Amino acid sequence: MQLHFHKTELHLKETFSIAYGNYDKRDALVVKLSHLGKDGYGECVSINYYGINLEDFVLKLKEIQPRIENQKIIHPKEFFAFLEQFQLHHFLLSALDCAYWDLFGKLENKNFSGINQLENKTLAESSITISIAEIDEQIRKIENSSWNKFKVKCNGFNLKNTEKLLNLNRNIALDANASFTKEDCLFIQETSGFQKLMYIEQPLEIGNFGILKNGNSVNWMADEDCQDLTFLEKLKPYYSSINIKLMKCGGLTPALEMITEAKKLGYKIMLGCMTESSIGISAGCAIAGLLDFADLDGANLISNDYATGSFVDNGKIILSEKPGLGIALL
Repeated sequence: MQLHFHKTELHLKETFSIAYGNYDKRDALVVKLSHLGKDGYGECVSINYYGINLEDFVLKLKEIQPRIENQKIIHPKEFFAFLEQFQLHHFLLSALDCAYWDLFGKLENKNFSGINQLENKTLAESSITISIAEIDEQIRKIENSSWNKFKVKCNGFNLKNTEKLLNLNRNIALDANASFTKEDCLFIQETSGFQKLMYIEQPLEIGNFGILKNGNSVNWMADEDCQDLTFLEKLKPYYSSINIKLMKCGGLTPALEMITEAKKLGYKIMLGCMTESSIGISAGCAIAGLLDFADLDGANLISNDYATGSFVDNGKIILSEKPGLGIALL
């Protein structure tokens, strides 16, 4: 097996604004695993509020490259166990795990659903993200969109703006990116009407979830508060939904395990994304049949997608039927 990797840039179609800051591009690291003429692809991106340094990832890949290239082809779950010895950052671990699932499926001539016996009878519909702007601009984007579900970014809670969004009678969720106060959350929990929102994501700064109540009419969703499997039990009294991201938890292998455990605990599950090309989005789409919500619009927001595979068309997830994750570089 051969390992190749290179850094590149993802360019946003327009400046993207969230509570953590504004950006118009993201640095990305593309990983390729090759064997017997087949290529598998994975990807991770640089996110400042996660403290990601892709140069560190490149150095780590160079360090472990001989060990990876000497590894025989085994089942992806066994390969993930092999990778765990290197104590990789979850973002880099995800890129390697997804690349291997793609490669393994192509070698077996089976897609991800076939390997994992996923039925995919009903796929979650993805939302499109509306970045921070004046409320009239956000409403204009929603009204002019052909998508059905919208995740509206907030920088602080604004009651009048939220009421305007609710009056649209569209499928609206709020993503606070930790910008709400405890007083905001208590007001939301004690006031009727907010149950019309699909969910409110990561309302408070990480670790400050103690005043939230699961079982309340509000669907609180944990994002940064829920990094991996180990967080599920302790968050249950406070959150009714979780946002799993492949880079956050370490790839498709841990995401499958996380979904199984989250369902046992009664969580609603969303698979989210970051700014990703069709490499990362194809990996996410592969488990869309297991989700209650999806936020897989990353490739729709960039202007220089460099891959093909599964994709999202106005919210509808279109799964590639090709082997592996169906990913090919353009």
